[in-house]
Amino acid sequence: MQSEIKEIQFENAKFLPEVVKMLNEGHTVTLRLKGYSMRPFLEDGRDKALLTRVENPRVGDPVLAEIYPGHFVLHRIIAMEDGRVTLRGDGNLANEYCRRENIVGAVVGFYRKGRSQLDRTDGWKWRAYSFVWTRLYFMRRYLLAFYRRVWRKIIKI
Repeated sequence: MQSEIKEIQFENAKFLPEVVKMLNEGHTVTLRLKGYSMRPFLEDGRDKALLTRVENPRVGDPVLAEIYPGHFVLHRIIAMEDGRVTLRGDGNLANEYCRRENIVGAVVGFYRKGRSQLDRTDGWKWRAYSFVWTRLYFMRRYLLAFYRRVWRKIIKI
């Protein structure tokens, strides 16, 4: 017997605290991504993230964090020092900050472009992308502008 998967949408401020509760209970959660902060690799409404309880976050890891009460972001850790965490979305130019205890979920991987196969964050594809993209920060503004104005029209995103 096949079970039907049904998607429903809620406001993040109401929904994500329930997701955090599920993660803390040891469940995994798959979330459809909302927003553009992780472009160009991840797209709003198209891709999904598989989350689990956070154990030992490290620089470079994508995480779900509460940066102020009721406001959650899924960004990459770019620095950690004395319990203070610096986050930045791959599609962002500015940093955001939280405390270590405000990292509420770890990303295991992403389901991209409607695929059913998980692109794991510990896999070669994500690590190669991460290695290149994080080193191009100095020219990110121009790469993202090209992506928005030219590339998305060519590949019809």
